[in-house]
Amino acid sequence: MIKRADRVKTLKPSATLAVDAKAKALIKQGVEVINLSIGEPDFDTPSYIKEACKKALDEGFTKYVPSQGILSLREAICETLKKDYGFDYSPEEVLVTSGAKQAIFNLLLALVNPGDEVLVLSPYWVSYPPMIEIAQGIPVIVSSTLEEKFEPSLEKIEKAISPKTVGIILNSPSNPTGLIYSENFLKGVAELVKKYQLWVLTDDIYDKLRFDFNPPQNILSVARELKDRVFIVNGVSKTYAMTGWRVGWLVGPREIIKICTDIQGQSTSHATSFAQKAAEAALRGPQEEVEKMCKIFAQRAKLVSELFKNFPEIEFIPPEGAFYFFARVSSFYGRQTPDGKKIKNSIDFAEFLLDYARVAVVPGEAFGNDEFVRFSFANSEKNLEKAYFRIKKALNKLS
Repeated sequence: MIKRADRVKTLKPSATLAVDAKAKALIKQGVEVINLSIGEPDFDTPSYIKEACKKALDEGFTKYVPSQGILSLREAICETLKKDYGFDYSPEEVLVTSGAKQAIFNLLLALVNPGDEVLVLSPYWVSYPPMIEIAQGIPVIVSSTLEEKFEPSLEKIEKAISPKTVGIILNSPSNPTGLIYSENFLKGVAELVKKYQLWVLTDDIYDKLRFDFNPPQNILSVARELKDRVFIVNGVSKTYAMTGWRVGWLVGPREIIKICTDIQGQSTSHATSFAQKAAEAALRGPQEEVEKMCKIFAQRAKLVSELFKNFPEIEFIPPEGAFYFFARVSSFYGRQTPDGKKIKNSIDFAEFLLDYARVAVVPGEAFGNDEFVRFSFANSEKNLEKAYFRIKKALNKLS
């Protein structure tokens, strides 16, 4: 048997993709499943973006481009950061990547040494801890509760900091909670970052999907003096319904961006050339489709909040952004399904919903909290209402 590298021995497949795969397998068998598990908009990429890609293809823009990304896209990213946040960056401080996930991966490889600790606030996006571990770092999970609105106390965060701590990851609006960090929380974290000389990775992939329709905000918005310590990750996947195009970016101090570019040059080389042209069109083109999509998600957030309030045993905070809500379902643990199986955890609960309601959700264990499951409302209002009634019927079968 070929010996595996130590770094992959604890590596697990993405739970979000695993549930989605099971749901799709049922659908392939002819079973009608309402899929509330996968994290991508249920909208098509706007036509002007697709036309820009077709134009690039027709013009033969299909060759290698610089690893750092085409200059015109990096300029568009800088212009967007200026317009949306008021931040000043140069194209040399931007790296275009094959999706936001690669931006995070490149950065962790560049900044994390074996044994370094990186703070991850729970609940967290499923890939943060595994990516830290692949970089031979140690993810230090800082837990939070529904009652805290999933903002851990600053005392709890500070207590988790050790001499080995090098950085912290923030994600707002959040996957999986759909909540937005408060200004006071960000200011408090900024003070800890300064006190302990940490770096910050702010994952802003859902930044324009805010249901208060305010401009995007991250930790740099409340602490401009941290610019040499903050790394911004974003992309076109969620905002422009371009998940399959695989274009993201990393923005930060020039010397680190250079290192990340070198890492990428030895791995994927660069994001797809003609997809970069499409991403440039997305940023520079009309934004009405983004606004329309955000309004629809806001309407759905209101709908699911009203519907699920009718379940007294399911607790959640109405989502403020993205397209998820994180629901506490632990009150059902210990109950029995019609086939005699006892629900012990979030995986069991998710399987119960798939088996008896034909509704796919993601177990909270994947996000660091086993008392919860994640619902995605990237689906039609008709299907969301249908899912509610199916779940209601299924829950009545528990004993």
